[in-house]
Amino acid sequence: MLDSIKGAFRSPDLRTKLLITLGILTVFRLGSFIPAPGVIAGNVQLCLTGGGASGGIYDMVNMFSGGALLSVSIVALGVMPYITASIMMQLMKVIVPRLQELHANGETATVTQYTRYLAVGMSALNATTVVTMARTGNLLPGCALPLVTDQGFMTSLIMIISLIAGALLVMWMGEKITERGIGNGMSLLIFTSVASGFPTSLGTIGRTQGWGVFASVLAVGLVTIALVVFVEQSQRRIPVVYAKRVVGRQTLGGNTTFLPIKVNMAGVVPVIFASTLLSLPSMIAQFATGNQSNAGPEWAQWVTANLTKGDHPIYMTVYTLFIIGFSFFYVAITFEPKEIAGNMKKYGGFVPGFRPGKPTERLLAYVSNRITAAGALYIGIIALIPLVALVLLQANQNFPFGGAAILIMVGVGLETVKQISAQMEQRSYPALMR
Repeated sequence: MLDSIKGAFRSPDLRTKLLITLGILTVFRLGSFIPAPGVIAGNVQLCLTGGGASGGIYDMVNMFSGGALLSVSIVALGVMPYITASIMMQLMKVIVPRLQELHANGETATVTQYTRYLAVGMSALNATTVVTMARTGNLLPGCALPLVTDQGFMTSLIMIISLIAGALLVMWMGEKITERGIGNGMSLLIFTSVASGFPTSLGTIGRTQGWGVFASVLAVGLVTIALVVFVEQSQRRIPVVYAKRVVGRQTLGGNTTFLPIKVNMAGVVPVIFASTLLSLPSMIAQFATGNQSNAGPEWAQWVTANLTKGDHPIYMTVYTLFIIGFSFFYVAITFEPKEIAGNMKKYGGFVPGFRPGKPTERLLAYVSNRITAAGALYIGIIALIPLVALVLLQANQNFPFGGAAILIMVGVGLETVKQISAQMEQRSYPALMR
């Protein structure tokens, strides 16, 4: 590994890409510590370090922003507006004819531009929500200190504009990493945000729960990482044979390859979907009850008691069912057996033992459903690990290993290392020959 890093920095152009990536990631992390205008940074830090306040339903989003959300920094929204916009564009591709046409024609630049416009709208909506919650004190339940300097309209407007500008800056930085750096920019920004919270979480567990619990958490984390690496690398390979074709004086095809179908085709998207959907009733109940969790109508008290705490059995059950359901839903949208079978038939490819066209389409759908069932259960189990830890290890919200965190870190890490290795092999003739 050390030799690979040294080799990457020996190549001038690859070294430039790595330095650009590291520089942008550093700027992104520095932005997490700069409070937005109108925020009383001292009170926010007192609330966060006092132990009595947490983000509640915003803990997941706060993890994706590297703690910037609850600190109300200029990059508090992080990459979530762009991620949400990208997911919505993928969903709308199924029902909007215009987007279907753009996808069929390969006009990715136009789709990307539409995604940016939608990200701006999502940023404005999220910024308004965060500022409103900060003004009312619902952003950090249990904290009695004021989080903003005043309740005036201009102060709120400046805060909203600052958060929108920060989200657009993050989107620009992610695209610049993809264009001029190494790896997928948005994924690396999320990776940096998630990884930045691990040392603090582990240190808090060691100080508050004891070093015995710390060792148990570390052991569970290592086992989880090994499991995730194994599953993320697993795939079902369907053999595909291309018939020989004579084009002019050249003979094309005649080779055998395979179609890889990953066990976890949905990635971390089902976890995001499930967390977002579960946060809606919690948000409504929080507005209904105000800052006092014992006040409000009975339905709001039931939601607060059963659907906001990760260690509650009802929350775990609903969370797992949502993840499994969204896994099938997302794979059904992104993996299209009809289109793949059509492309294979168009270029003279076929699966041995199956006729091109409908038989191949049915085979791909059958394999996809079986693989997705295993992948959905796997995501559900991984997502439940931190929730179960709340009960078994009493690690509270500081348990870092599990759910979206491990899926993101392992997936992005493996993909980035692959890209670095591929670019190194392109620049090394002996390695390429081997």
